[in-house]
Amino acid sequence: MTTLKSQLQDDLTAAIRARDELRSSTLRLTLSAITNEEVSGKSARELSDDEVLKVITREAKKRREAAEAFAQGGRDESAEREKAEGEILAEYLPQQLSDLELESLVAAAVAEAAGHGAEGPRAMGAVMKIVSPQVAGRAEGGRVAAIVKKLLAG
Repeated sequence: MTTLKSQLQDDLTAAIRARDELRSSTLRLTLSAITNEEVSGKSARELSDDEVLKVITREAKKRREAAEAFAQGGRDESAEREKAEGEILAEYLPQQLSDLELESLVAAAVAEAAGHGAEGPRAMGAVMKIVSPQVAGRAEGGRVAAIVKKLLAG
């Protein structure tokens, strides 16, 4: 069975052979982020696929935020590069939930929280606690929180 990390390493080798500079540099940076994660803490260890996914998700989020920052600063070329790197990383992430799917999951969590007596804006934490494990890796926290706020404000 191939681990996600070894898949990244194989893809890096292929990208280098194909002289795909963008893909190889993106995968190199991601693999070094994984290695940093492995050696942080008290003892070095091999990350599980779930932990590798968290690192890739974090790296993809960094690219998205950097692309937005570059775009706002009028540096379109840099923004495009960050966006392209983010798209490469997205290939390794689970399919992201659509707004509709996410809204229905959040609506169910809001109803569940209301059943436990948590309602209105103060229910934010309770709803997030219910919905977060269901959407892990398939929707960014900020996106989830925005929909939770919207539905709680209802």
